[in-house]
Amino acid sequence: MMSAPEPPTVDHLAPESPCLTAKQAAAYLHLNEKKLYELANSGEVPAARVGGKWLFPRRLLDDWLLEQAHGGVLTDRLLIAGGDDALLAAAVRSLAAELGAEAFVAYSPTATLPGLEQLARRRADLSVVHWGDVEHSASLHATLLRAHPGHARWTLVRIGQREQGVLLRPGLGIDQLETLAAFDVRWAMREAGSGASHFLASALRARGLRAEDCSAVATAHGEREAAALLVRDAADCTPGTRATASEFGLDFLPLGREALDLALPKEIYFRHLFQRLLARLGSAEMRELAQQLGGYDLTALGRVQAAS
Repeated sequence: MMSAPEPPTVDHLAPESPCLTAKQAAAYLHLNEKKLYELANSGEVPAARVGGKWLFPRRLLDDWLLEQAHGGVLTDRLLIAGGDDALLAAAVRSLAAELGAEAFVAYSPTATLPGLEQLARRRADLSVVHWGDVEHSASLHATLLRAHPGHARWTLVRIGQREQGVLLRPGLGIDQLETLAAFDVRWAMREAGSGASHFLASALRARGLRAEDCSAVATAHGEREAAALLVRDAADCTPGTRATASEFGLDFLPLGREALDLALPKEIYFRHLFQRLLARLGSAEMRELAQQLGGYDLTALGRVQAAS
């Protein structure tokens, strides 16, 4: 007598597909479908809505399971997006050189708002956030996070404060923002969604001016690209930090101070690579570099900020 065939497993249902349906994903995770839909809608489990239906990438589900099971301590990568910062870039380079083939740490500045979007889509592990003046940073940064599904599982960790303003081509001889905006000075503007662009717009608005009043000749993606345009005499000024001005030998017009935070899922906070990155930022080597570049205050380095 022939025995009844065994019910198909998830792998038998769709062996060729990298994505699972809700029914398959629920079986794979040993959840009921209602709970899975709740996790998908809140952004807590990796999923994509295609044609009105949820699809669940099998590889990302495996990564998510590993993260849940081990708090990320076994994960050997750390991908950083968001705002651009000279000190963080130096710390990442230093840590990556020390790690060698042991782990992968990378920093790809994409501006504050795009960085948070990448974090929400699980394309990045950390995102650098800087938005507005330091006095209002706590509420502003929390507001930015709340715009994304899954923000309840995120936290903010302070790097420090830094001086924000305008980078100037050496010899330009202008020390007033009103003059830079009103005269035919070549601006390299920053991409939409960047903290530097937002800070400049706020400073101009306080003076009764608009970004549209400035003579833009280029749009730079990242602070180093913007600084390089000034070095090559392709532009006269661009929004940015004192640290980048020092790094590239440019003049600097200060406009105020801002907070620099890292947004990340709470479980990644305990990842050994993240803790090593914080330790590297706080090392004597990096603190000396911060002093050389200027404009930094690292007093609150590593402090967890309210994210809601």
